[in-house]
Amino acid sequence: MSTEPLILAIETATLAGSIAIVRSEEVIAGSNGDPAISHSNTLLADLDDLLNHAKIKLPEIDLFAVAVGPGSFTGLRIGIATIKALAATLARPTAAVPTLQAIALAGGASEASVALLPAGRGEVFAQLFSVSNDGAVTPRDDASHIAPQKMFDKYGSLENVLLCGEGAIAQRELIESASSGKQWRIAPRPQNLARHVAALALRNFRAGQLVAPHALQAIYVRPSDAELKVS
Repeated sequence: MSTEPLILAIETATLAGSIAIVRSEEVIAGSNGDPAISHSNTLLADLDDLLNHAKIKLPEIDLFAVAVGPGSFTGLRIGIATIKALAATLARPTAAVPTLQAIALAGGASEASVALLPAGRGEVFAQLFSVSNDGAVTPRDDASHIAPQKMFDKYGSLENVLLCGEGAIAQRELIESASSGKQWRIAPRPQNLARHVAALALRNFRAGQLVAPHALQAIYVRPSDAELKVS
């Protein structure tokens, strides 16, 4: 493997999803999916199109990275299964990247970044991070699945917060109302989340924190709707 690996990163935790091919800090190619179409219908075709666009053959990829959750249950399963199959076939290592870490990184440097991702039924996945200028993302608590109002109860003592991700954008009115008098800002919507998955995968590579394909596991944070019905 070269000093700086050629990384193929996919993110299927969100409705649209995204893919990126990255080496070091250079994004060679990237694409976003369609939130109205299931990843299962388009992911392999989208991967093939992106590789062709970048004039890169799949065996040239050194490292496969995937957002492992939380996020869409179906999306996560499709993304992880795809990366497992590709990496195992080519005998390549993988990087497991928590979705909320990638969302926090996409928001930019901040001492207090709250990454928010819609979790259905009006609730959100939420986690607090600090993000350094050089792209280090440090968790300050564990990911949770909560109602937006409870998110304010949890983080309301913080005066200066950067809220990141689709969950923050979806809850803009509530955030602006509840954070009156505080320095709470909402980061712009990330254009391609997979590139930030790749950036965190590169940090894992440099730290020797890669995993074998079979070891990839999803981070669900909450039970699936099917599991809730059974219980």
